[in-house]
Amino acid sequence: MLEKINVAGMECANNVFLAPLAGYTNYPFRDMCRRLGAGLTFTEMVSCKGLLYGNEETKKLLYCGSESPKAVQIFGCDPAIMRTACEGEELAPFDLVDINMGCPMPKVIRNGEGSALMENFPLAEKVINECVKSGKRISVKFRTGIDEGHKVTEEFSKLCEGAGACMITVHGRSREKIYAGAPDYAEIAKAKNAVAIPVIANGGVWSKSDAEKMLSRTGADGVMIARAALYRPEIFADITGVEAPPVKELFLRQLSETLALYGERFACVFMRKMAAFYLKGKTGAAEMKRRLFAAQSTQEVAALAETAFSF
Repeated sequence: MLEKINVAGMECANNVFLAPLAGYTNYPFRDMCRRLGAGLTFTEMVSCKGLLYGNEETKKLLYCGSESPKAVQIFGCDPAIMRTACEGEELAPFDLVDINMGCPMPKVIRNGEGSALMENFPLAEKVINECVKSGKRISVKFRTGIDEGHKVTEEFSKLCEGAGACMITVHGRSREKIYAGAPDYAEIAKAKNAVAIPVIANGGVWSKSDAEKMLSRTGADGVMIARAALYRPEIFADITGVEAPPVKELFLRQLSETLALYGERFACVFMRKMAAFYLKGKTGAAEMKRRLFAAQSTQEVAALAETAFSF
């Protein structure tokens, strides 16, 4: 199951990737998942319009270190603006630019972005093609379709490859399903059989056995871990065989790096949320979460973590 993967000359140590997760995959989190074995990690999805207008909050999403390779995910629907973003200095450090064509959130769809592009094949093709002209490696992440009655996985996969994408990631659910239900293995398999570029399978991978099942049923070249990484980033270690440090050690390093990079207020609020994820299912989790969310400083969060993760 575990193997190196080459994407248009970009070699990844393995085929187990961390998905872009809006609000969560900042640099310290990505760095932790990489140390735990992730072969490639993606930034949160970044607005191309935000980059065009020099939005400082947008730029913060792009912080990265010296790790290699590294990937960024962008979203938008204006081909010219997206090509400009790909050619800009903000995306220069990244080896791969992924285009989000799967986001199911109404505020994104209303702007014609995310999964709305799956309803407009000509525009989706133009977006990919213009981004490819930037000279960057371009991949696309999308869903099986808009709803269960209209699956377009095979056709959209061919469109992406034809427009110049060097990799695709298929989330095995339609837009209407959001994150509900089992992934559609057959649809992901259709994508794999339709194109020659690497196909990464996404959706419903919560364990090593889930990853093995996903690959065996779809024939995909790799898997992408999403929500499971928020609850147990050690899932990468489970799959890749990397030795994972204790949760407390992982958490405190993540807290320290988040504080150093983003400052006290952000680190306090963000790491309270992360602690709540890591505590799910643990004895006394409800009371510990209550205390964590009442914490007003990173020092308080760290002190609580010393107790919460001493198991």
